Amino acid sequence: MFSSTNSPLFFTDRKFGLKVQKAEATDIILSLTRRDLGHPLHLTHCLWVLRVCASNVTTGTMLGINGAMELLFKVITPYSKRAAIGALAALLKSKSNSRRAVNRGYLGELLRLYQDWHRNDVSNNYIYIRRGLLLCLKYITNIQLGRETFFGSQGMEILFTSVQDCLSCKNLDPIITTATHILRKCYPKEHLPVVTVRSSYSFPLPGNVNAEPPCEGSEGDSESEGEEEAEKDWDNEDVESKEEDCDLETDVNKLRSGPVLDRPEQDLEKYEALCAELSQNFQSEEKKSLEDRTENLPSAPSHFIPSAASVKHPNCRWRNQSVTEMGPDPGEQDFKAPLKGWRKKEDCVWDKNDKKRDIAEEAQDKDFCEEEDPARSHVFALFPLLEDAAWYQKLFYPHCEGNPSPGGRVESSDIVRSLLEKHQGEIQFHSPHLYAARAKCVKSIPGYRELAFPDLWGHQPPPYSKPVLERKHGVQRDKVLDDVRRLIQPGDVIGRTVFDLDDPSPDAPGCLTFFSKFESGNLRKAIQVREFEYDLIMNADVNSNQHHQWFYFEVRDMKSAVPYRFNIINCEKFNSQFNYGMQLVMYSVREALQGRPRWIRAGQEICYYKNHYRRSAAAGGGVRGRFYYTLTFSIKFPHKDDVCYLAYHYPYTYSTMMSHLDILEQNRNPKKVYWRQQTLCQTLGGNPCPLLTITAMPESKNRDDLEQFYSRPYVFLTARVHPGESNSSWVMKGTLEFLVSSDPIAELLRKCFIFKIVPMLNPDGVIHGNLRCSLSGDDLNRQWLTPSSQLHPTIYHTKGLLYYLSSIGRAPLVFCDYHGHSQKKNVFLYGCSIKETLWQAGCMVDTAVVTEDVGYRTLPKILDKVAPAFVMNSCSFLVEKSRASTARVVVWKEMGVLRSYTMESTYCSCSHGLYRVRIMKPCASLHQGLQLGTKELEEMGSKFCLGLLILHLKSLPCSKELMAQAALLLDLEEEITDRAQSHLQHRFMSF
Repeated sequence: MFSSTNSPLFFTDRKFGLKVQKAEATDIILSLTRRDLGHPLHLTHCLWVLRVCASNVTTGTMLGINGAMELLFKVITPYSKRAAIGALAALLKSKSNSRRAVNRGYLGELLRLYQDWHRNDVSNNYIYIRRGLLLCLKYITNIQLGRETFFGSQGMEILFTSVQDCLSCKNLDPIITTATHILRKCYPKEHLPVVTVRSSYSFPLPGNVNAEPPCEGSEGDSESEGEEEAEKDWDNEDVESKEEDCDLETDVNKLRSGPVLDRPEQDLEKYEALCAELSQNFQSEEKKSLEDRTENLPSAPSHFIPSAASVKHPNCRWRNQSVTEMGPDPGEQDFKAPLKGWRKKEDCVWDKNDKKRDIAEEAQDKDFCEEEDPARSHVFALFPLLEDAAWYQKLFYPHCEGNPSPGGRVESSDIVRSLLEKHQGEIQFHSPHLYAARAKCVKSIPGYRELAFPDLWGHQPPPYSKPVLERKHGVQRDKVLDDVRRLIQPGDVIGRTVFDLDDPSPDAPGCLTFFSKFESGNLRKAIQVREFEYDLIMNADVNSNQHHQWFYFEVRDMKSAVPYRFNIINCEKFNSQFNYGMQLVMYSVREALQGRPRWIRAGQEICYYKNHYRRSAAAGGGVRGRFYYTLTFSIKFPHKDDVCYLAYHYPYTYSTMMSHLDILEQNRNPKKVYWRQQTLCQTLGGNPCPLLTITAMPESKNRDDLEQFYSRPYVFLTARVHPGESNSSWVMKGTLEFLVSSDPIAELLRKCFIFKIVPMLNPDGVIHGNLRCSLSGDDLNRQWLTPSSQLHPTIYHTKGLLYYLSSIGRAPLVFCDYHGHSQKKNVFLYGCSIKETLWQAGCMVDTAVVTEDVGYRTLPKILDKVAPAFVMNSCSFLVEKSRASTARVVVWKEMGVLRSYTMESTYCSCSHGLYRVRIMKPCASLHQGLQLGTKELEEMGSKFCLGLLILHLKSLPCSKELMAQAALLLDLEEEITDRAQSHLQHRFMSF
């Protein structure tokens, strides 16, 4: 460290703090530096002092004004001292100094110096000097003038060429990383290659509401001059700790529960029709069968509903079991909001000529299920696929010649009938006939006529869970460099549009064929970049210009064993689990017809990074200077000329749900399971939103048993308010299947509770492939405070039903809204606590004034023990201001439900517990998360039910008989779970 008794500077600490005025300091330092130009040792000391002083932006600016940069460039050119470069980098942190450097031509001088060092440092002995020069360029390019000058000085070409020379040497990673950062930042900013960022679909809103989204803002919106824009992701309840602290509600009065009706009290009377179980007359009731209500519906296969607590295997087959149906009351009137649809009623009548068909095969009795060998899967009878490239056309378009256009696709149920005649098989709780019939009734803006094969045919969970993908070193850097190569070496760039939702007539032979005009599909545009590379653009949510993340599309006419690269270039979230081992999912039609009908995790070289496409202020949520993000991945398709589907996550469509409910109703045991399916309301788009009531039938018709039936507490469950969170529907599927199953725990649970369930709060959004919004362009989970009966009917009437239950003293014991989380691992709950919120915010809490029942923590603690994917440490019970209008907060505040939760399920994997297994490698072992599949998500739904039973035993008075029965069942459940865990751990020990 430099010190001098003769120097007027007196250094008091390691940071060279000066005990003189800043103005005097700058004069002294510069005079010393000029005086010692001829004395290298003294000069080095002065440069170190200059560097430290310049690290303060104010002092650095003053030094720049007084000629420090000019002096440093005199020093750097002959000596290229490390200290001089460090001092210059410190000076250039000041934007005014960076602007001064550009105006005086120093940027070009820095580029020449960098090139000189890059050429001559062949032994890589001066990496720190080369990186120091890059840091100077990095700070200069933080300003727009610097970026423009850098680009005009051929800086992109210079840095790109130098980086290519460095890639083979791992020691040069600091240089490569800094240079790549500069290249990405200086890439010329563009707008997306679409006519408008608004959705291709628009929906006329009722009344005088303006359906137009906010205007996009001018093309010349200034971008953020910062190195990275400060972004917050409000899409889920996922703010980080610092952001949470700033957002926490600290007003005790606002945190206290305070029921305030948002509608006249007399309006609640109409919801009595949705609670017919409270006035059910079991002694004089004529039953109306399911067939009377769905006389035109093809029959579903009869399923034996297995115990959800048992260890299920995707290749197990269960004995068919016929049951007698028992429907709702003959006088029941479905409650519907009087909203006018925009399709003729006749369009929604199912085809009466469709023959009822039972496609269930007789399953063979087996004492146990052996593990499936994927190569010997014979769930479906094998059908020899046509070997020529037109096999798909001959199978699906027997009456068409040549390649059929998307508009000429065949819609007739003859396709279903033809396929099922060749492929007899069974997928549990799924019927292609039911799906096709339900899909015909769906109302959509494009008027969907096509069925996506995976949704029609069905899905089996893969036999094994796949570990998270190991991230290849430097993969993001390589992808950014590939983007730069497009700019400076455009010779091999094709740039041909091969699919466009806005212009459905591109003729692009010799490349992949894309399609997405089916339920939940989302692909707006596909551009062929190179022979095997495509840029993809997702469609915004209807009536919106935002919310791009969910994708689901068909691709065909591929070659096998060729890595195709796909770049989804208009993602919006600032980070993603795709950067932490998550893969997308793929479904192959050829694989399905060969007996393996399943979505699998797929994709290599996956990364997610900010790109050069700029978002307007409107598209950026009112914030200027935001950018889109690219999700890039490579896929080798398993078969030539196959038809494959790619999706963000396992799709679960509205028609899938409706047909699933039909099967569950048809196959429940009516003597034990009370099931009522009603229409909560019509959605904005005219689709029915189903409401389910599930409980146990009374033991008998005597007064005591009927009284026990009427007095059961309620549990209220909802899901899929955000359409892109398909994982929440798979969890709900597991919950529903468990609740109607013959599992003894399920039977006991039905005796304890009445379940009110809205399995899909946003049908319209799911149908149209939205990520977040309904047809109104609103996030429905932000409308619970004051929902509109016209614009947000599902929320309005769900809240009305909750109000009604609360008004008659039957507020739910538990309310839970199922969600999916795109940036966190595990499954966890968000709850509500006054004290925890105030403590976290640093507020003093008077425990005498603020009293709180800690029972909100009981259910999460239970789930932490019984559900393998659930982690208590991931839970949060804080109430944020930005969440005041969400379901969990409104139900907690206005209905006084202590246990009001949001359950978040990861799209990716678990960081704790059973699904974080030990992987044995040749050189070492490591703990690695398993990517959750549909089987694990469904399991979470059933384990949630198990947690509710234990909660009941802990929190409510129970009879000794019930306690003894529950204890026996729970001991058995624990034994089964332990066996399953041991089996899974053994399976992956030698992975």
